[in-house]
Amino acid sequence: MTDATDASRPGEPRRAFPDSFLFGAATAAFQIEGAAFEGGRTASIWDAFCRVPGAVINGDTGDVACDHYHRMPEDVALMRELGLQTYRFSTSWSRVRPDGGPVNPEGIDFYSRLVDELLGAGIKPWLTLYHWDLPQSLEEQGGWTNRDTAARFRDYALSVHDALGDRVEVWTTLNEPWCSSFLSYTAGAHAPGRFSKEDGLRAAHHLMLGHGLAIEALRERDASLDLGITLNLTVAKPADPERPGDVDAARRIDAGFNRVFLDPILRGAYPEDFLADLAEIELGHVLEETVQDGDLRTISAPIDTLGVNYYHGELLSDRPAEHPLLAQAPTARETRSPFPNGDGVFWHPQGLPLTAMEWEVQPAGLTELLTRVHREYTGERGIRLYVTENGAAYDDVVQADGTVPDAERAEFLELHLGAILDAIDEGTPVHGYFYWSLLDNFEWAWGYEKRFGIVRVDYDTQERTVKQSGRAYQRVIRDRAL
Repeated sequence: MTDATDASRPGEPRRAFPDSFLFGAATAAFQIEGAAFEGGRTASIWDAFCRVPGAVINGDTGDVACDHYHRMPEDVALMRELGLQTYRFSTSWSRVRPDGGPVNPEGIDFYSRLVDELLGAGIKPWLTLYHWDLPQSLEEQGGWTNRDTAARFRDYALSVHDALGDRVEVWTTLNEPWCSSFLSYTAGAHAPGRFSKEDGLRAAHHLMLGHGLAIEALRERDASLDLGITLNLTVAKPADPERPGDVDAARRIDAGFNRVFLDPILRGAYPEDFLADLAEIELGHVLEETVQDGDLRTISAPIDTLGVNYYHGELLSDRPAEHPLLAQAPTARETRSPFPNGDGVFWHPQGLPLTAMEWEVQPAGLTELLTRVHREYTGERGIRLYVTENGAAYDDVVQADGTVPDAERAEFLELHLGAILDAIDEGTPVHGYFYWSLLDNFEWAWGYEKRFGIVRVDYDTQERTVKQSGRAYQRVIRDRAL
């Protein structure tokens, strides 16, 4: 790997970003805050899932995490030092409305102080209302399989707006609903850890319904708000474009990963081929029973911004790979495929460099994905496109002098920023980039085994150290160029 600490390489012309392009970083409440049962916060589904034997590597929990709840001013000062223009964070439903009940003044005050700290540092707050931390008490009432949860989400969104709406302009409803439905209710890999194709489909629909209800309610409150959603999307390709089985495998994953959310939210309808896939496996009745009159109109309420989270692409076949890559955290608890229409689909390696998660480094896929989303969805609707997550885990080693050299992550960051510039050059307007993550943190079923941060966290002392990649990003932001 080349050393990517310099914002440009000798002999190569600099590539400038548009003047309005925003540089940021992202985190999530459960992954960094800690203080799990302080300040009135009660258990979320992730607090409960962490205590299921074998669900999370080493039995790790989010009880302390990065202790951001107590160290927030220090962390905002780090953001300012790095030159971040915007910070994408999530509010914890379990902190704001514990057990799904009344507003907790101490909990919402934390986010009010965070917003003030950000604004004082000249950093634009980018708020995400839901990053997977449903109150456990609501899960015990059915969770996202219960239609009532969508209405409760709208009420929670309005409670956050009551407190922060005077200072926060950008509101994202959900982060990666594919994960909080199919990965969580069908695969059993994430909280609440269910194993049901039917439950995954119901959860996906109710998550989108909650999104639409919140968009309508927030728009009614303040028409000037910048409203949107963040989806994790991929580039699904057949291992052999000449084999019908491989082509269909790629189509099914594109339908069950990308279009199952893009189409209802932006076109007001589920993909016909996805519905046909469900009918073939006798699951067609699930959405027929779940979708009520007016739901898709609500789900497709106009948005201003679409966030795209991208980590890698997929190479797919109806034949098993000889040497498959690791798909999920190697926990002691068995998991299943998250795709209701994905039986008989297999993932093949593409021979690309790998991160510590065995995720392939595929920056060209980001260019292709952004171009497609703009062409097929956002362009004609005037929706602004942002990359709201992109990052890599590597096995960082702290040097004797305390520095953290991570040239691979620095290069990963630079390559994907270059891929965004490629998309812009090809006519796709992309308005900003958020690196995932600002801090090393609790990485869901991986616990604290994998580090994504441009800032290292020593989990014993909570000391923060800006890594080589953080300094590389700092220079890109300063120069506004690669």
